[in-house]
Formats: sequence, structure tokens, C-alpha cells
Amino acid sequence: MMQKQIKKFLVFTLIISLAALPKNTFAQTLSDFENEVAKYTAELKAKQDKVAKNDAEVAEIKKKIASIESQIIEARNEIERLEEEIEKSNKEIEKKKDQSKKIMKYFQIVNGENSYLEYIFEANSVTDMIYRISVVEQLTEYNQKIVKELTELIEKNKKQKSDLETKNNELAELQKSLTSEKERINADTAALKDTMPTVEEQIKYAKANVAYFKKLGCGAKEDIQKCLNRSISSSSGSLPSTGNVKRPTTTGIRNAGVGGYPGHIGQDIGSPNKKSEVIYPIADGTIIFNGYDNCSSRTCQFQCNGRAKLVVIRHNIAGKGMVYATYAHMSSVTAPKSGYISVNTPIGYMGDTGCTSGSDPGGRAIHLHLEIASCHWTTGGGCTWATYQKRIISPSSIVTLPSRWSNR
Repeated sequence: MMQKQIKKFLVFTLIISLAALPKNTFAQTLSDFENEVAKYTAELKAKQDKVAKNDAEVAEIKKKIASIESQIIEARNEIERLEEEIEKSNKEIEKKKDQSKKIMKYFQIVNGENSYLEYIFEANSVTDMIYRISVVEQLTEYNQKIVKELTELIEKNKKQKSDLETKNNELAELQKSLTSEKERINADTAALKDTMPTVEEQIKYAKANVAYFKKLGCGAKEDIQKCLNRSISSSSGSLPSTGNVKRPTTTGIRNAGVGGYPGHIGQDIGSPNKKSEVIYPIADGTIIFNGYDNCSSRTCQFQCNGRAKLVVIRHNIAGKGMVYATYAHMSSVTAPKSGYISVNTPIGYMGDTGCTSGSDPGGRAIHLHLEIASCHWTTGGGCTWATYQKRIISPSSIVTLPSRWSNR
């Protein structure tokens, strides 16, 4: 009796456990995919419009910043000019003061001396005496007037200098504020991923995927990944599961990983020797894409040196199933355009092509950006870019990547 109760309890527990297992939230039928493509096309158009608007705002802010920088330079030049004028005025004041002292030494009564009276009484006539008195008074008034004017000029220059310095500080603060706003808008502008395709490219490949899976004969309600796996398994080009997973380089350094900085959805691998290391597939696989991303210097928000060279390989990893690995930013590619490739066949060399926005804290550096997901947005990958980002798998969960290594 007790054994029957235990069995019933175990069966009940098993049913509850199975019910609690998470469902495959990423399963998509062909119909789902077609609906997503239609919805995604509209969203991407809105996103494109937003990017264009943000780019226009950034362009306007850049103009304002350039104008402010010009005003700051003018203000600094004006401050230097005023400083020169103040220095010149100070010298002129000293000169006038010295002249005044010499005049007053002769014409002014000092300590009871009567040189002033003697000068007046030496006049030949009353007219001459009045003239001499007038000359002394005019010279004294003239010098006093000059000294007063120069003193006022100095005070005026000092005030102008103070005003310009205040304006200079205000402009610097405004420049700082505008720069911060520009950075905010840039971050808001569909933050570029290392291998993010353009809007046009996303739509192009989304539609190509629909056509591709229809051609494979996938049913409208069939999970397209299962359809793909069925098609691959039944074809002569089937890809057997492999546990032979290796690192993509013989030597390397683990840099920024998934989420290492905003928008980063892969693992960056640098070279300890600061050179372009040879890149290999992490396992045997099938090349489904070999070319460039569509991010040119005109369409990328960050400074780029052209389009990124990349290779996408479909791998069948034991315990993980079908995964898609993207090897990006290569300086050159040696892999074939398509077809089977072994784990020990070089596919290219490390580089910094395309938008490399976080490979090296000190700036651009040659490296490999490795992205792995359970689907891919290119033809035959079975998902859109939006879904692709949700299916990202950390490369370190498949490949052993220590902080530094010297073998595969």
C-alpha cells in the first residue's frame, strides 16, 4: 500500500515538474515570422525617422558648439587685447605722473619756497603776469585731466575684462551642457551594436528569410528552426553535432563581454602581442555569410573606418544545438564564401574594420568580436534582428575563455 502511494506521489511530482519547465519563448512559425517582418518593417521605418531627427538635432548642436568655441576664442583674444591696453595705460599714467612732478617742482610753492611768486613777479607786465599764472594753471589742470582719463580708462578696461571672463565662463558651461545633450541624443539614436545592420539591410534580410523558408517547404504553423534542422539533417550537407569546440585564436586576451558596455552583445578578444592574430571557427560548421556589414561612415553614428568584414558560421554544438557564430572586425578574410569549414581552417585575421566602439579602453585596437546566438538575421538564420538580440548566447558558455591564453 505504501509503495503504491509513493509511486503516485512520484508521478504527481513529475507532472508538476514538467508543467513548471519553461516553454521555448523563442519558437516561431513561418506565419509568426511573416507577421513580425511586416510589423518590424513599420517599426524600423519609425526608428529610421527617429534616427534622422536625432542626427539633425546633433548637427544643429554641433553648429552651436562651433559658434560657442568661436566666441570663446574671440573673448580670449579680447581679454588679451584689454590686458595689453591696461598695461599700456599704466605706463602712460606713470609717464604723466613723472611729467607732472617735474612741472610742479618748478611752478608750485613747496615748503614755503617762493619760486612760484618769483616766476610771476618776473613778468614784464600785468598781461605777462596773467599769462604766466594761466600757463601754470592750465598745465596743472591738463595733467590732472590726463591722469583722471587714464585712470577711468583702466577702470573701464578692468570691468570689460571682468565681463568678458564672466561671458567666457558662461560659454564654457553652455558648451559643456550642449556636449552632454549631444551625447544623450547619440545614445538615444538606436545605439549602434558592433555588427548592427542598417534599417534597409534588416528589412532586406527579413524578407529574404521568409522566401528562404517558404522554399524549404516549411509549414505555416511549423517552427522555422525545427524546419531548418529537419532540412539540414535530410540534406547531403548535414552538419553533425560536435563536441570539438576550440577557442577562435591560438593566443588571446578576454576583453569586454556581453553587456560589457551599453549595446555590446558579443565577446571581444584582443591580442597580447598587439598584432593581427589568425582567427579560426570555434567548431566545424557551415558558412552562411561572408562579407561586410552595411555600416558605412555615412550611416554610422560613431567614427568608423569603413564597413566591418565578418563571417557568420552555423555550428551544431553538442549540448547546445544549432548556433550561429559571427566573427567580426577582421582585417582580411580567408574563408570561402559558403560551404562547410573545419574547426582548424583559418577564416581571417583580427582587425578593426567597421564600428569598433569598445574593444579597447584606450581607443581603437585590432581584435575579434565574437557573437553567438541560436538564430541569425541573415538569410537562412531564421529570425529578424530584433529576435536575434534576444537569442544572444554568451560565448564563454560554449568556449572556455580565460583572461589570457596561449593555445586553442
